[in-house]
Amino acid sequence: MRYRLTFITGAAVGYVLGARAGRERYEALRKGAQRVAQNPAVRNTVETAAVNGRAIAGKAADRIGDRLPGSVAGRIRSLREQRGADEDDWGTSNT
Repeated sequence: MRYRLTFITGAAVGYVLGARAGRERYEALRKGAQRVAQNPAVRNTVETAAVNGRAIAGKAADRIGDRLPGSVAGRIRSLREQRGADEDDWGTSNT
């Protein structure tokens, strides 16, 4: 009960402080986040991480593929067939 009361109190305090900050502060935070997300260095880093993650996941699936349940192996196979070799999920390969 004590933890629930602490959580509710924290949520109420957060709501009040957020309401006082208002829409202007929200917009400023949103614009800052957009600037970071649209930065070419950040986009390239995200793209590189996605490509590396797919490569590592593919190698891991190949290595343990015979030990995976049939439904998981089938899903991996269908995802590989759907995705082209040069397809980019993020749309950032031209930056």
